[in-house]
Amino acid sequence: MKVLRMRVQGGKASVAPPLGPTLSQYGLPADKVVAEINKLTEGYEGMEVTVVIKVDESTGSYSIDTISPTTTSLLLKFAGAQEPSGDPAHKKVGNISLEDVIRIAITKKRELNAKTLKAAVKSIVSTARTIGLTVNGKDPKEVLSEINKGVHDELLAKYESEWRGG
Repeated sequence: MKVLRMRVQGGKASVAPPLGPTLSQYGLPADKVVAEINKLTEGYEGMEVTVVIKVDESTGSYSIDTISPTTTSLLLKFAGAQEPSGDPAHKKVGNISLEDVIRIAITKKRELNAKTLKAAVKSIVSTARTIGLTVNGKDPKEVLSEINKGVHDELLAKYESEWRGG
């Protein structure tokens, strides 16, 4: 079993080097594999995604897994920001809604060490703070306090089944 790890632009992988020749080297149909990769990564357009291709060289069979972009990349994309703030305490680079934070938490569920949606959201809000984003137009520290007090429990409950099923 051979494992290939590659970074591709979400939804825009191509058979051009290095991907195409690497796939061909292992006897894989490059066009077909690239089409599958693009389908799997189309939701991450504009971001780099890690793709893991497991190839059974004896049978020519393969499987493709994707590793979602980093939490920081997702936050910046949703906020429409290019890069994190060099001074997050004083310079904000964008704003993100709490609902977007919840969507990111659900997307990253497999990679987070959170047992509950609330814990995952708190983790993402904390990351937003470190890169200079506001949440719902407020300092993320204030939003964390609101989450702890139960202010956003109704919104979180709306996504709870998606979190449990995801």
